[in-house]
Amino acid sequence: MLGDVETRSVSPVFVGRADELAVLTDALTRAADGEPQAMLIGGEAGVGKTRLTEEFLCEAARRGAVVAVGGCVEIGAEGLPFAPFSTALRTLHRRLPEELAAATAGQQDELARILPELGDTPRGPHDEESTARLFELTARMLERLAAERTVVLVLEDLHWADTSTRHLLSYLFRSLAGGRLVVVATYRADDVHRRHPLRPLLAELDRLRTVRRIELPRFNRAEVRRQLAGILASQPDEEFVDSVFDRSDGNAFFVEELVASRESGCRAGLTESLRDLLLVRVEVLPDEAQRVVRIVAEGGSTVEYPLLRAVAGLTEDELIEALRAAVGANILLATTDGDGYRFRHSLVREAVSDDLLPGERSRVNRRYAEALEADESLIRAEERIIRLASYWYHANDPSKALPAALAASVAARRRHAHSEQLRLLERAMDLWESAPEEVREALRPADYTEVYPPCGCDPSTTPLQHLDLLAEATVAARYGGERERALKITKTALRLLDDGHDPLRAAWFWTERSRLVAGLGRGDGWEEIAKAQELVQGLPPSQVHAEVLVRAAGWGMLHDPGPGNLAAAERAVAYARMVGAEEVELNARITVGCLLTDSGTGEAGLAELLAVKERATELGLTVLAGRAHINLSSQLEAMGRSREAVELAEEGAELVSRSRLLDTEAWVRGNLAESLYSLGRWDEAAEAARRTLLVGQSAAPRGSAASRLAYLALARGELTEASHQLAAAHAHFGTHDTQPQHRIPLYRLAVGVAAEEGRIADVRAETAAAVAYGFPLGQHRYAWPLLLAAASAEADARGLPAAEAGRDAALDVLRDAARRLATPVPVWAAHAEYLRAELLRAQALDTVADWTAVEEAVRPLERPYLLARAHHRLAEALLAAGGDREPAAALLRAAYATADRLGSRRLREDLALLAQRARLPLSAVGAASEPPPPQADPVEALGLTSRERDVLRLVAAGSTNRKIAEELFISPKTASVHVSNILAKLGVAGRGEAAAVAHRLRLFAPSGPVSAQPEDARRGV
Repeated sequence: MLGDVETRSVSPVFVGRADELAVLTDALTRAADGEPQAMLIGGEAGVGKTRLTEEFLCEAARRGAVVAVGGCVEIGAEGLPFAPFSTALRTLHRRLPEELAAATAGQQDELARILPELGDTPRGPHDEESTARLFELTARMLERLAAERTVVLVLEDLHWADTSTRHLLSYLFRSLAGGRLVVVATYRADDVHRRHPLRPLLAELDRLRTVRRIELPRFNRAEVRRQLAGILASQPDEEFVDSVFDRSDGNAFFVEELVASRESGCRAGLTESLRDLLLVRVEVLPDEAQRVVRIVAEGGSTVEYPLLRAVAGLTEDELIEALRAAVGANILLATTDGDGYRFRHSLVREAVSDDLLPGERSRVNRRYAEALEADESLIRAEERIIRLASYWYHANDPSKALPAALAASVAARRRHAHSEQLRLLERAMDLWESAPEEVREALRPADYTEVYPPCGCDPSTTPLQHLDLLAEATVAARYGGERERALKITKTALRLLDDGHDPLRAAWFWTERSRLVAGLGRGDGWEEIAKAQELVQGLPPSQVHAEVLVRAAGWGMLHDPGPGNLAAAERAVAYARMVGAEEVELNARITVGCLLTDSGTGEAGLAELLAVKERATELGLTVLAGRAHINLSSQLEAMGRSREAVELAEEGAELVSRSRLLDTEAWVRGNLAESLYSLGRWDEAAEAARRTLLVGQSAAPRGSAASRLAYLALARGELTEASHQLAAAHAHFGTHDTQPQHRIPLYRLAVGVAAEEGRIADVRAETAAAVAYGFPLGQHRYAWPLLLAAASAEADARGLPAAEAGRDAALDVLRDAARRLATPVPVWAAHAEYLRAELLRAQALDTVADWTAVEEAVRPLERPYLLARAHHRLAEALLAAGGDREPAAALLRAAYATADRLGSRRLREDLALLAQRARLPLSAVGAASEPPPPQADPVEALGLTSRERDVLRLVAAGSTNRKIAEELFISPKTASVHVSNILAKLGVAGRGEAAAVAHRLRLFAPSGPVSAQPEDARRGV
């Protein structure tokens, strides 16, 4: 059971650390109950992190847990991508082969980027979501693997971790939600200086309540005494304890080294130099053993035996004897798999490596590199390329190091380790000038790059350029989340291109810069796109030219909708076809399809989008197929075809979730939430929006999801939640996002919240701001609901003293805005009819005929909430007009049933109060056609006393507590008590909401005259 727990400690006694071990075993217990655990163990080098981990792993194994350990590898600045995860997962693959196969089923190709034993690493796709997709798959794999057994994953030496490993660990610590899993990471605290890349991660993890951090202090004197007694198997004399404690300063590893120095009879072990202390036992080894130790020190954290044999230049017997001496002296250890050797402690390895002479170091690295070039089987295939790059670099041979670094960057890219790819590309750029010209001339773009289009050049015969590396580094930095670095690289490239010798390449860099500027919130990206357009103007068709046109048309569609965008998108399609760039062509056709539907030719646009969806799916271009699903579902919703939109969105969500395109899935599910809301499937809509927040990686889809949740909360009368989600949406979108599809819904939500809180002045201010912002082509889908919400607020506020001033001007703003909006499909024609009736109601001029027209327009639309609201108003108009009460009762019952099913508290209360005032039953049982009984008092129906009625009337008129007290001859304190009781009975949060309720429900007669004559007002509408 303990076979996979490697022991590297000298002391047979586990000293101290009882509290820390208790924390770890508690995590083990919690994990066994299905609660994943995340632990960090920090401390200076030699303080005892390894020994604590060993004790914990032994306890875990004793309890039946499956243990897997992986160590970060220090092989140079670039690191080995995912090294600790690959090592640990390799252990799990060996110990749980069937379980791992089940946990990775269907995703072996993608997960092979971390565990190559699963199969060949695929070449693509590479995009900004690719790394997040891989991380999500890894997390789900670990959860499935730990579903029925406790799994302990230990990642050692996090201070050496590559960037991709750090990002994956952060993702796991944040996202693991189930499974009997314990993830433990150790790091050297003394190595984590202010600028160390691990420092931000530690600060980030400290903010997570799910992560527990253990910092190991040094031993005190009593603990050092116990450690010495354990090592010596007898009680040490106090003088020796004092000496060791003073010199080791309580560092457990140094205590062991000082004892070993004394035992070997070497008094140099008590020197003041710690490095000399660590080297003392190496220096007493035989010469051949010392030589082997120096070779191992330069080979990396672990050196495989076949590789060591090839480099050492000794016979096998000589090598075995040298290794036996080093292992016997407790300097080297055999690895658990028996395949290689490592130092017992990394401090010794660092001391030995630092003791090498410069020429000696480069010679050893050259021998390692030559051995790997001569025999590829010496180490694992996935490690060979990156280690070869490191060896050649430290061998100080640019002619070999440059191509090796480029090859390693390709290997890192294929593993979605884009940060490591960037580091290797930067190394290659540093080596570029020092490499011989003939070496550079022999390099080909086809072998090392993929982001910059050929544009008439044959990448298999054209020499690689420095600008090719800058292009590759730009995209690697963007994919790796290092946008600032990517922006600097584009600036360097554009400076080199400033002489105008390569306008196409300059245009490509300006297009990349546009993405980065927008992503960093430094602007909207248009200035950069405009420069790219200038550069390609007049040039022959090319893929870059087509990409610039697509980018420009797409930007215009989202930020500045208008007919000119369609021409640019159609030209992009033509150019892409000319040069055979089908992926660019399909991308451009999606933009064409959206622009066609926005301009009023909906069927043509839908046909284009459907054709792209089918073709992209056929070609396996999941990213493009996902974009097609996003836009198809959105355009169907804009045309009022919500049921079809739901079907397309569900199909798209399933497609992209299989490939873990997280942001794409977030957009699709956001669209799904919108259409489900329209169809009255509100619980499903809320679940889709919450799922969007869960999977979305970027701000925009998360902002859209927050907007959807705000709409739901507002419709259900949950004002606090609506305000919270509106604030969240604003935070996600930020101030730099000027897209109408994001801004206009936020205006509409602000209008709704202000109306519910009785802030009619804010309703008007938000409406005016939205109208001033403008409703560009295709944005009528967002503008009609906004104008309708504002008109309804004006109608509900009729008679409110605070609403009288400026009411005519506010209504004129709504009328003028409505005249400029299109009604291309029935759903928006119905909104226009509804808006007209609300404007009339705002002036007390609405009739049964007006609301009948609204009900007839809304009824066929499959918009249950909108229909219930129309039924409410029609019933209200029928009751006001007198006559047959049965139609009104039927409308109220239907609307109440819908409001009850949807969970719309506000609408349900409005309907109940109207029915109560009219003495109409809301159940089918009752005689609604009988002569009406005397009118019920609506104020009494709310449970208000006669005194509270008087107070509410004054609150609705805008009176303060002092004014109320003066009017009713009571004290201000008594007035305050009455106001508090009223707020509680009405279920509102403030005086403004109470006033809004009073006026919305017409509890008191309106004050003030209607400002326009009836016929004039109706003609104005």
